[in-house]
Amino acid sequence: MTGAIADQLGVAKAALERFHDVTVDDDGALTFAHGGVVCALQGLDIEEGLPVLNLTCVVAWDLPAESDVPTQVALGVGEGLFGSARVIPGSAGWDVTWRYAFPASGLDEKAMGTLLMLVVSGASSLRAALLPG
Repeated sequence: MTGAIADQLGVAKAALERFHDVTVDDDGALTFAHGGVVCALQGLDIEEGLPVLNLTCVVAWDLPAESDVPTQVALGVGEGLFGSARVIPGSAGWDVTWRYAFPASGLDEKAMGTLLMLVVSGASSLRAALLPG
């Protein structure tokens, strides 16, 4: 992991810790949960001077295979501005993830926190729409 990525993950960790318990994995990724959604934030350098953070959230898993989850997601249920949903056929039903990648340079702790909360709130909204009740 380069210094730029480590620096940006440090800013992200400080921002996230204002709202969540954050774990730093062996590979430097940050993991946390928001509203029942498990999230992992990883960093990579696309090229020198372009550190990118990638947030992946597991929205739901093992949703009934006979349910119409792909259509619901395609029609925008729980849609947010910051992130993309993906529906994956799993061995026990549908799994749904939410991903967002962004250039991290120049974001201070407050801006990073705002951006990350916008992303995870989209994931949580999707979870609430898919798992009512």
